[in-house]
Amino acid sequence: MPRRPGTPRGPQGGRRLLVISASMGAGHDTVAAELVRRARERGDTAQTVDVLALLPYGLGAVLRCFYRGSVRHFPWAYAALYRLFLRPGAGRRPSGTPLARLAGDRLRELAARTGADVVVPVFHLGAQLTGHLRDRGLLPVPSVVLVIDFELHRQWLHPGNDHCLCLTEEAAREARGNTGTPAETCGPVVAPEFSAGRVPGAAQWRETFDRLGPGRPAVVLSAGAWGVGSHLDATVRLLVDHGYLPVVLCGDNQRLRRTLSGTPGVLALGWVTDMPGLLHAARALIDNAAGQTAVQALAAGLPVVGHRPIPGHGADGVRRMAALGVSEVAEDRTALLEALARLTAPGPDRRRRIAAGRALFTGNADALTLVTDLADAARADVRR
Repeated sequence: MPRRPGTPRGPQGGRRLLVISASMGAGHDTVAAELVRRARERGDTAQTVDVLALLPYGLGAVLRCFYRGSVRHFPWAYAALYRLFLRPGAGRRPSGTPLARLAGDRLRELAARTGADVVVPVFHLGAQLTGHLRDRGLLPVPSVVLVIDFELHRQWLHPGNDHCLCLTEEAAREARGNTGTPAETCGPVVAPEFSAGRVPGAAQWRETFDRLGPGRPAVVLSAGAWGVGSHLDATVRLLVDHGYLPVVLCGDNQRLRRTLSGTPGVLALGWVTDMPGLLHAARALIDNAAGQTAVQALAAGLPVVGHRPIPGHGADGVRRMAALGVSEVAEDRTALLEALARLTAPGPDRRRRIAAGRALFTGNADALTLVTDLADAARADVRR
């Protein structure tokens, strides 16, 4: 895997990482940013590229708008596409490779220009792209796929990639079985502020909660970066009627925020910059997608209850989290109220759920360490 003559090395001979993310919501970008931060902290060089920006003819923007519109307004359409393209299972079905390979030339040029030692997709379309290029010998450095979903859907998998890192051993076994390439378990990539013992912003959030709903346990409702959810208004009213303070994360959905802000006893928030403080101050999270907000809540020691998940990967991810024992699923309003009553109050149920969630972050190798070890091994092979 020779490097182009004159390509600079990272500081003090450090590695160079190229992380492939996607501006589909904020979860993938959040993981990519934390991976880059950790790499730079260790003296390596790292940067992120949006795979949607690598697609020609404006296809990336079209793909993002289509996905966003489908999830918000036509969830049945997204559910059908998920069953066709993504959902795990046997059988020959369409692949994302034909779309991904349209970005191949741009990625190859970027990898050469930056002198990347390793390419790390944290979005499934990026994994299809690197797998395609590696399979054909067009990408001269290893690709390590970092799967950030609990549910390992089929578009994460391409036999051309060198390695796959998963959140659970079950997912790693599935990846090995489907691709024949190495796969192992790593801890979720979450900023250290979420698992800190004391978070400065938490006290200010608690003051806000006490002012808006004295004596009411604050329960965060996650609707993702795009403010997507099923019957959020009904869930909010249910919580208010039963003595909770709903704290709704509306993301960039200003219409949703305006609508919910008119409901007494509700805190509707736009984009939140102090998520560690918010999650440390709340008593539970109601989750609808098993995304990064749910993972951050687990790191912060906040019990997670899945309720009315978005279709496709959201529903499958919520069920997988519950099967792992790190969260619960509430299928209806009665189950939701019962779960919140147990998990917001001090007691053994809350302690067990918190411990199960935090166990995801212990006992597994660090994702960045695994990535850089593979990069080092590849560089050593070149020298030999």
